[in-house]
Amino acid sequence: MQKLALLSVSDKTGLADFARALVEGHGYRLLSTGGTARLLREAGLPVTDVSEHTGFPELMDGRLKTLHPKVHGGLLCRRDTPRHVDEAREHDIPLIDLVVVNLYPFEATVARKDVDFPEAIENIDIGGPSMLRSAAKNHTAVTVICDPGDYAEVLNALDGKEDLASLRRKLALKAFQRTGRYDAAIAKYLSTQEEAPDMASIAGMPEEFALSSRIARRLRYGENPHQQGALYGRFFEVYEQLQGKELSYCNILDISAATGLIGEFEEPTVAILKHTNPCGVASAEDLVTAWDLAYETDRQAPFGGIIVVNQTVDEALARKIAEIWCEIIIAPDFTPEALARFRKKKNLRLMRGKEGQGAESLLEVRSVVGGFLVQDADRRRTDPAAFKVVTKRAPTDEEMAAMQFGWRVVKHVKSNAVIYTSKGRTLGIGAGQMSRVDSSRVAVWKAGEAGLSLHGSAMCSDALIPFADGLVAAAEAGATACIQTGGSVRDDEVIAAADEHNMAMILTGTRHFRH
Repeated sequence: MQKLALLSVSDKTGLADFARALVEGHGYRLLSTGGTARLLREAGLPVTDVSEHTGFPELMDGRLKTLHPKVHGGLLCRRDTPRHVDEAREHDIPLIDLVVVNLYPFEATVARKDVDFPEAIENIDIGGPSMLRSAAKNHTAVTVICDPGDYAEVLNALDGKEDLASLRRKLALKAFQRTGRYDAAIAKYLSTQEEAPDMASIAGMPEEFALSSRIARRLRYGENPHQQGALYGRFFEVYEQLQGKELSYCNILDISAATGLIGEFEEPTVAILKHTNPCGVASAEDLVTAWDLAYETDRQAPFGGIIVVNQTVDEALARKIAEIWCEIIIAPDFTPEALARFRKKKNLRLMRGKEGQGAESLLEVRSVVGGFLVQDADRRRTDPAAFKVVTKRAPTDEEMAAMQFGWRVVKHVKSNAVIYTSKGRTLGIGAGQMSRVDSSRVAVWKAGEAGLSLHGSAMCSDALIPFADGLVAAAEAGATACIQTGGSVRDDEVIAAADEHNMAMILTGTRHFRH
């Protein structure tokens, strides 16, 4: 009996040549639908429409065409089960041996800024995933293909150059992975739509959360050489690598951290990071001035670090940066002169943001024992109108500017985080200590190492200051203002200490832990 191949695709890359090889080289008869059938006929290949095969017309603008027993029976029939084969013969259900299906481009559709809800819904494929799943379930007898990149390998197996059974199993796994990603993308989109508020829980988190994403790149290793690592998702749709060595696991973490930080600023800003922590941040009228101020915060940590800016890197800034060794430079763009200067450093990774800086994920996901944690990304911006002055002395304009700047930076420093700032720049950064007092000491020490005075500076704490001693230490270091969350049972003591040292203090009511 002549073998049947069912072909119905959105991505028609290489399909005509593959179908020709099936017909002329392996004796297949082709079944197809709509535009795919038209393409194959134009290529001079004999094709039977699925509607002719099933004896049932396509209905409802093509929504109903492959959901038929003659399609799914032909895919699901177990060839090694006589009862299945007899029932297929009794009901005139020809067996289908090979399926080529790729799905409506739902992910690409909803990624467009101009897409509306009805268009997104129309791009949800129903028949395609159903055929993939039926064929994949019966992969011992059916070859299922969801990726044009697999055509050559399938032809090799049909020619006897590869083991067809093992290839079918691999392709079945790939088909289920594809339909899993597809369903997850649909669920994610629907959960964000105002038109479907009932699809999320009252608490704002979906009742069901599926993780499914295609591999973007296999990494040389994870955080350490003995750990395997890989990148999944659309990272390289957000960033384009212009030059340099292949990105590592840690590089990608650093780039993600840098993206969130630089997204806080509209004015020309430079941020230097090391191990996802800022070690110098500054805003100024131009990037060269911002670079000088950011680099001055810490002249040691930037070596081997990450530099991110929110405007095009020109030759003047490139000349400054080129004086030190760094791992990665991230920017919206680079002038030809800047690129020419950086090309002398072949290992330096240059990353250009395709979608603009500061594009953060809506949700953050972290693995834990037995599952994973999901939360909204901490995208809450500084809102000075919500600040509450709690000391006898209100901050000066200069102190307020320093605190507003520092509050945007400190949320991106690992907790416990304490930093010291003046208007538009960091002076000292203390990150990730077990005690908030220790974080303050580190920040003061770093400022001293850099030769920067903290006189008239603002102390910025990512969370509440639990004891007055931390504030007193800041005052003794030269700080005249403090911005913190508030909410400690000893707030009154801390405020009293601020008044005693003539400090201005603001409580934000918002905590920015970053574990």
